Amino acid sequence: MSAEPQILLLRGVNVGANRKLPMADLRTLLGDLGLTGVTTHIQSGNAVFRDPNARSGLASAISDAIGAAFPFRPEAMVLDLAGFAAVLAENPFAEAGEADGAKVHLGFLSGTAKADLAKLDTLKAGAEAWHLTDKALYLHLPDGAGRSKLAAGAEKALGCPVTFRNQRVCAALLSLAKEA
Repeated sequence: MSAEPQILLLRGVNVGANRKLPMADLRTLLGDLGLTGVTTHIQSGNAVFRDPNARSGLASAISDAIGAAFPFRPEAMVLDLAGFAAVLAENPFAEAGEADGAKVHLGFLSGTAKADLAKLDTLKAGAEAWHLTDKALYLHLPDGAGRSKLAAGAEKALGCPVTFRNQRVCAALLSLAKEA
């Protein structure tokens, strides 16, 4: 039986002029680590693959490998298909995201949130809403993420690293992983 598909989310790559990581290079790097069936999705550090060795510490190994090849070391999150699907299934704003997947964002937590819930509430504007679980912060941003103080200040209020993907990207990654 082959290894289960896994989803890689890299934090803070290809945002602005810094921390550039071409997806072709990422696919090669992941293949060099022994990962198979590597597929990337858009330019923001999303990948689906299988790890025939089912090793622990894979996220750190990926971060280290990128850091050795590029002048930065992004935080990597590796989720198995079931865990990723569960985060998507718990999305309380999924219905709103069906109309426009770019208005609903899922923040995958890389640790335990020490959330300042009052701070999250003070960052909200208008019809914005948030919901926190032990694995994710869900944001409904009807006016978009670009000018949202909630989106900009969420990580600091959570007290742990988080990487956001909009609902449309999450759905595409889930589809890729299921096909893998």
